[in-house]
Amino acid sequence: MNQNSSQAERLSRGSAESAGEGPRLLPWTTPDGNPCYLSTDGRGYLSTLADDIETVQIGMGEELLEYARGVLEPGTPVRPAVEYRWLACRLTEALSDVLRIADSRGQRIPAPQEATEDARPDEHN
Repeated sequence: MNQNSSQAERLSRGSAESAGEGPRLLPWTTPDGNPCYLSTDGRGYLSTLADDIETVQIGMGEELLEYARGVLEPGTPVRPAVEYRWLACRLTEALSDVLRIADSRGQRIPAPQEATEDARPDEHN
């Protein structure tokens, strides 16, 4: 298994493990480009579908990055401008997908518990 595959597996597991409270940002948008949210406890058909789509998006981004590295490797023959434009467009899409996934997962990370007065050591001793 290569490093990219293990990264995708780690990222896909992270979504199911960190179900915080509040609506979940889904890995797709409305036809108008607005974000979609799901009120969920992290289980159910739509949550599983969103996890699966995130895994596919991450995997596609990894494959695209590997392709881009090959195209940009020193000594590689120069390609037509249209291919570089295609690559730039696909990389932009992949980056947008991964940033949406990171945003969604970041929103679901539970906030650290603040220390309460009872849990603090007595400072007056």
